[in-house]
Amino acid sequence: MHTERSDQSVGAGALTPPHRSVLGTIDHWLGLLVEIPTALLVVVEIVILFAGVVSRYVFHSPLIWSDELASILFLWLAMLGAVVALRRSEHMRMTALVSGSRPAMRAYLETVAICSALAFLALITLPSWEYAYEESFITTPALEISNSWRAAALPVGIGLMCLFALLQLARINIRVLLAAVVSVVVVIAVLWLLQPWLRHLGNLNLIIFFVLVAGSCVLAGVPIAFAFGLAVLGYLTLTTHTPLMVLVGRMDEGMSHLILLAVPLFVFLGLLIEMTGMARAMVGFLANLLGHVRGGLHYVLIGAMYLVSGISGSKAADMAAVAPVLFPEMKARGAKPGDLVALLSATGAQTETIPPSLVLITIGSVTGVSIAALFTGGMLPGAVLAVTLSALVWWRYRHEDLGHVEKVGLPEILRSFIVALPALALPFVIRAAVVEGVATATEVSTIGIVYAVVIGLVIYRQFDWRRLRPMLIETASLSGAILFIIGTATGMAWGLTQSGFSRSLAAAMTGLPGGSATFIAVSIVAFMILGSVLEGIPAIVLFGPLLFPIAQAVGVHEVHYAMIVILAMGIGLFAPPFGVGYYAACAVGRVDPSEGVKPILGYMLALLIGLIVVAAVPWISIGFIK
Repeated sequence: MHTERSDQSVGAGALTPPHRSVLGTIDHWLGLLVEIPTALLVVVEIVILFAGVVSRYVFHSPLIWSDELASILFLWLAMLGAVVALRRSEHMRMTALVSGSRPAMRAYLETVAICSALAFLALITLPSWEYAYEESFITTPALEISNSWRAAALPVGIGLMCLFALLQLARINIRVLLAAVVSVVVVIAVLWLLQPWLRHLGNLNLIIFFVLVAGSCVLAGVPIAFAFGLAVLGYLTLTTHTPLMVLVGRMDEGMSHLILLAVPLFVFLGLLIEMTGMARAMVGFLANLLGHVRGGLHYVLIGAMYLVSGISGSKAADMAAVAPVLFPEMKARGAKPGDLVALLSATGAQTETIPPSLVLITIGSVTGVSIAALFTGGMLPGAVLAVTLSALVWWRYRHEDLGHVEKVGLPEILRSFIVALPALALPFVIRAAVVEGVATATEVSTIGIVYAVVIGLVIYRQFDWRRLRPMLIETASLSGAILFIIGTATGMAWGLTQSGFSRSLAAAMTGLPGGSATFIAVSIVAFMILGSVLEGIPAIVLFGPLLFPIAQAVGVHEVHYAMIVILAMGIGLFAPPFGVGYYAACAVGRVDPSEGVKPILGYMLALLIGLIVVAAVPWISIGFIK
């Protein structure tokens, strides 16, 4: 992920200071007009969902309209968050090629990235308005209002992103801008002229658009969401007769699933436990326990991610809670930034099965597998992968010089444990709320938020009210970037379904020789690829209903199979060059993605070994299920 503002990154391509000053002022005030309502939407969502929990569980009087209102506002939060992310250049992207280029080439590639994003947004602007108009004929069941109030978020968000993209382009040197615009227009024109030829290629177009076009855009530094969007838009426009309004509808479906509301709420919870000192207390206890051994803080990072995953359920939030606490001391001990972000990415993949994982919840919702069984089965596989990662850490840091590090005594360890106890209790509070039926997987984040606020105010007394607004805006930006990727990935998944690829894949896997072992091996490879291309939730929505029945037919327990595919997708999700989670880790750690590519290879191998162990020993996944 790239976090520099475009006007800063183009260097030689920037305009003179007076022009930049005027445009910067316009950008600033327009940004405030978007950021403040977006931050308020996060607060409103928390209030609505928590009120629903209290009303239902305490007063036994459910608010029948709460989920509907939360869903309406959620799409607005997703789209406005994507606007904030675009304005701040915080959409996830691969910058290895861009950052390694000469200044002139870098300015050109940065401008191409903005032009490409703008091209996608411009091409779906009219279809998004048509979609919102069509939704006006639908009346919501509880609030009894037109569904266009919700769907209007799409054209409004797309229009605002176009506006901010134009403001960024207006600050770029005219020669660089013309070169970039001509390049994008030429590529689009060539593909358009090839349309008659492409229509006769059948499923070969899947490789052309979903591999070559998407891959080229990603490598050129185009934000991942827009690279996916351009690929599926080109595929649908040039090889099918599908109206683009259908693509907008699939994006809506991908972004507005109510279960995904857990993403911004858990992201905010992750930021909250960092701000209140809860994360610092947990990590401090682990650091006192293990900090004096070679590679000790790396073990702490692995253990902290395991613990925090039980708190947030969002990998981005997990990493945001742990990395700022550990990274400074780890760097002071000589750890390289690339290695740190590589291990952070690996721990993100390692903890994909730890409840309340959003992927676990999604699998339960689309396949009918018991979510309680998935929650129970997910704990030990994550621990197995933690062991394989720890083994690699031991090997890499077995000669680390710790002459300047003092061993912490038992009294200090016990004191730090007592201090960390309220924070360590939070994962159990969240799990108990879900298991006991107090709150749904989406609502439980609000219980965690209220708990964190109370603990921060009463016990740790580190609650900084001035940080709330930046935290809310950061929550919206990160969530918008994630959800917009899920939206375009859902469109890509729909395109794959319509092409018949998913049915062909299922048929091929059913007829594999070798029974369950071959089926599991092929599933691992397939879901590693799908995890890197489609992101976990769209991949599960697409292939879960197809493959889980096949798994049962060949004798694989559904919970065991769930753990296998989740871990495989996690490895794909956090593996460069396409893994979106890897760029999220780089953004959280403020490290250029190119620095972590080499060291992550060893960690990915350790994860793969752990995955093979989990796949070979079903008891690890189902041994504790009643």
